[in-house]
Amino acid sequence: MKLNYTILKIENLNLNQRQAQKVRGYFANKYSDNVIMHNHDDNKFIYSYPKVQYKVIGNKTIICGILEGADIVASIGIKEDKINIDGKSMDIYQKNIVKEEVEFGVTKDYIEYEFATPWLSLNQNNFTKYKNMNEMEREEFLKKILIGNILSISKSLGYTVDKQVYVWINLKEVDIKLKNIKMKGFKGSFKVNFDIPDYWGLGKSVSKGYGSIKRAVHQNKDLRKLLKA
Repeated sequence: MKLNYTILKIENLNLNQRQAQKVRGYFANKYSDNVIMHNHDDNKFIYSYPKVQYKVIGNKTIICGILEGADIVASIGIKEDKINIDGKSMDIYQKNIVKEEVEFGVTKDYIEYEFATPWLSLNQNNFTKYKNMNEMEREEFLKKILIGNILSISKSLGYTVDKQVYVWINLKEVDIKLKNIKMKGFKGSFKVNFDIPDYWGLGKSVSKGYGSIKRAVHQNKDLRKLLKA
């Protein structure tokens, strides 16, 4: 399945990963009449995969636009030259826009990915289950959740998964704080027979930058070019 996809990379803001939600707040407020920017309709949350996602990776601010979100993000990249974070106005002057068609779907071979930002896979209910499992059970549990995340995205984007999805994981726990609540996240790598574009998010709070993936650098020459300073 081919999808329209835009990556807007802003290199001069020098924000940290937790400030991705501040970036989201700024643009969601400025474009409040467009539900794609914030996934809310009349204060009700829209339960679908976010078509616009905001990230800070390696101090670079990245906004991703998928399908209908692709043109919106490209337009932001062209038009916007300022952003306000915590009352501080900052110029946007060093930016790169990449707009292309990307592949999404089941593959014959495994592709290796890394979590560039923590993956939030556990909610309050399944965290209790996870906590009471042994190491082998935890690994299988996380693999099922990861496959579930991929299937959920596929359903939201109208892609039919007609083959078995297999995953291998190498993850470690990390402590994070979201809305002043301490949570467990995961960093590391995984392999899956599924093509997922770089910087897409898996799991919870993907619109705020969590669960962002990128293809392992040794496999992806284009990614090395994109991230090159």
